[in-house]
Amino acid sequence: MNQVNPRVALAGGSSGFFDVNSHDYVGTKLSLSLAAEGIGLVSPNPLVGCAIFSRGGILVGKGSYFKDNTVHAEVIALEQAGDAAHGATAYVSLEPHDHFGKTPPCTEALINAGIARVVCPIEDPNPLVSGKGFARLREAGIEVVTGILADEASKLNEKFICWHKKKRPFVHLKLAMSLDGRISLNDSVSTALSGDASRQRVQELRHEHDAILIGANTAVVDDPSLTDRSGKPRRRPLMRVVLDNRLRLSPESQLASTTKEAPTVVFSNCIDPDSVARLTDTGVEVIVIEDGARNLPLVLEELYKREIQSVLVEGGTGVAGAFVDARLVDKVTFICSPIILGGPDAPVAIGGAGASDLSKALRLKDIEVSRSGEDIEITGYPV
Repeated sequence: MNQVNPRVALAGGSSGFFDVNSHDYVGTKLSLSLAAEGIGLVSPNPLVGCAIFSRGGILVGKGSYFKDNTVHAEVIALEQAGDAAHGATAYVSLEPHDHFGKTPPCTEALINAGIARVVCPIEDPNPLVSGKGFARLREAGIEVVTGILADEASKLNEKFICWHKKKRPFVHLKLAMSLDGRISLNDSVSTALSGDASRQRVQELRHEHDAILIGANTAVVDDPSLTDRSGKPRRRPLMRVVLDNRLRLSPESQLASTTKEAPTVVFSNCIDPDSVARLTDTGVEVIVIEDGARNLPLVLEELYKREIQSVLVEGGTGVAGAFVDARLVDKVTFICSPIILGGPDAPVAIGGAGASDLSKALRLKDIEVSRSGEDIEITGYPV
C-alpha cells in the first residue's frame, strides 16, 4: 500500500500543512472500503463512501453510494450520525459535489450538519465538481485535508477518472495464456488454459466492468456467452461487444440468442441488408462503421455515448494487438498458466503491427503479481 507523508497539504493550495493522525488513515481507508461496496452498482457515476467519526474518535455514521439510490453516501452517513455529526470529521472517498443535480449539494449537507473537518483523498474529475466542492467547504470554515491514500483512491475510481479525463471508456486488456505467450492451440480450436480459480477471478473482473469486447474469430470459435457469473449484484447487464467486419456471428450463437438477458452490440463495415437483418432480428444491435470495426477510437466513442464507463477486452490476438498498437489500453492483466504449447500454429497473445524497436514497446508500471490456483496473474498500467 502506498503511504503519504504524515504532513499533508490543505486543499485549495494553502501553503500550510496539517499534521495527520492515525485516525485519518483509518477513516480514509474505511471510506474507500465503503465506496467499493458500489462496484457494479454505480456506473457511469463514481464509487463514493463516507465515514463520520465524532470528536472522540468514535464511528457514528457510514454510507455507500448506489446509483439507483438518490441519497448520496455523505447524506446517509450524516443521517446515521445525527447530532453527533456536529464537530465531527467526515472521511469521504471522493470530493463532495457542490452543484444541484438529481440531489442537493453534499457540501451543504456537511456544512449544515456542523462537520468540522473533511478528509478526502482526491478531487472529483467531473468539471461540474472538480475543486468546487473543496472550495465551498473551506469558505464555510471547514478544514479540508487531501492526499491521504490518494493512489488507492485513484485506482478505486480509475474507470470514472478515465471516463471524464479521456472522454472514453476505461480499457482493461485481459488475456489468458501459456508460459510461452500462446492463447490457444491454433486459430480454429477453443482452448481453455486457465484453472478453476482463474476462471472465477475472470468473473470478478467482468463484474467490475460495463462491457466485454472480443473479435469475430473468438466469437465464432469459442461461441462464448460472455456473461457476469460472479454471483454479485449489478445495476445493468454486462454489454457484449463484438468487432466483426464480415458479420460472421451466427444468429444461433450464444451471444445472439441471449440478447434478452444481456445486450449484444456488433461493430462492422458490412452494409449488406440481409446480413445485418439476420442479426438484428435476434435483438443484436449492429453498428456500421464505414472504415471498419478496427476504428477503435470510433468504437469507444459509440460506447461512451451509451454510458459505458469501462470495457474488458478479452481478445483474441488481432483485437489485443489493435488496442496495443493504438495505445488505447489503460490496464493490462495477463493470467499465465504453467503450460507450454509451442509450435508454429499456436497464436500469440498480442498480434498487430508490434513495436519496431524497444523504445516503442508498451511498457508497464505499478506491477502487481498474484496467484490464482496454479496460475500467475500479472497486472500493470501502461507508462
